[in-house]
Amino acid sequence: MNDSSYWVELRLMIEEMCCDLCRFDESSRLGCLPEDIRIYRELPLGQPDSFADIMIHPPGGPAFFVEVKFGYSDESLLASLRRKYSHKPLIGCDVDKVVLVLNTRDRPNADTLIAQASATLAPGLRLEVWDGNRLAAMLRSHFGVEVTAIDRAELLEVRTAIDHAKGWHAFGDGPQESYTHDPLKAQLLWNFGFWKLRELRAAAGGQIHEILKPGIYRNVAILIADLCSFSSFVRDTPDPDIMRESLVAFYSKTRYEILNNGGMHYQFVGDQVIGLFGLPDQPKDYLQNAFRTARSLCAIGKSVSQHWHRKIDRVQERVGLHIGLSIGDLHMLPLRPFSRIYQGFIGDSINMAARLMAEAAEDEIVATNSFYRRLDPQSQTHFAPIQAVNAKNVGLINAWRTRVAPGTPNL
Repeated sequence: MNDSSYWVELRLMIEEMCCDLCRFDESSRLGCLPEDIRIYRELPLGQPDSFADIMIHPPGGPAFFVEVKFGYSDESLLASLRRKYSHKPLIGCDVDKVVLVLNTRDRPNADTLIAQASATLAPGLRLEVWDGNRLAAMLRSHFGVEVTAIDRAELLEVRTAIDHAKGWHAFGDGPQESYTHDPLKAQLLWNFGFWKLRELRAAAGGQIHEILKPGIYRNVAILIADLCSFSSFVRDTPDPDIMRESLVAFYSKTRYEILNNGGMHYQFVGDQVIGLFGLPDQPKDYLQNAFRTARSLCAIGKSVSQHWHRKIDRVQERVGLHIGLSIGDLHMLPLRPFSRIYQGFIGDSINMAARLMAEAAEDEIVATNSFYRRLDPQSQTHFAPIQAVNAKNVGLINAWRTRVAPGTPNL
């Protein structure tokens, strides 16, 4: 792995850590449920090519931004903050600070840099700095994970330790030291958020193997999202490191967004991500959460694609994401006998979502009539009817389309 790829993956990992740590911090501080904390990644800030790394929005209080700048030069760090926050973003909620996550250990001029960074922020925004020591202390406090530094030598061990701690939060009853991780728990943690799994485990009477059983699941929402112009992006990218960095960012951020909204991450297929909502349980707002996720994924796709686009020579015709949404019954079946780890889904609604995704243009979401009709009235106002889609091997589909305008925050 070259230095550029290392820093990209490190920042992505730290972003995931910060999302989880902020969820614990804010829910503990406010005495609310972890899922009550709204978390956004790649939030559009209302200016061209300007996205916040993370925004944390606690219930009833001001939101704050988190910018992960491990591996940035002083000049690029200041330029990024100035571009994003020299004017206070108009995003529809109150924001009072920017948390700068920064490796200060190898920066002899860290104090000067922090002062300069603070001076780039618009009035009404204050700067708060989290360095490696602060992250280590938060990991120790919330996950019981001991790390001496956030660096290359310890990253695999840190990842393993965090996954173990998430497993304990989802499935453990006794001391964390006595918790045992196993392949089923690891698979469930890949599919669901750990706070969601704690709810599902309680609903299953504590029987982990009963959380996700083979069988028919009714009225599941299916989301399929795909990067536009992927084949030409790959063709026009001579450096494989650039392609790998872009796809790792896409995978990390889209999966997190699905889990963040209470969905199940099903799988990645090349440049395509599939999320399921309303499985195994169906909260009253699960369809709205699927639609919210689709809108947020458009921003993530735009940010990742634009970053990739800046690193290659040839101009791509379409840069962003297109999405299909449907609802229907899914049959979950084991991919080998008596397995709870390797399972798959079949259902006509998966095919419909895939066909509608192909119909969607850049930054567009196309949904089946059934999905649209079950949405709340406010969400329905975003959609307009389109001519029936003639889908290969599926038939004519009544469908609705919405376009997510680039730069529009999805709060």
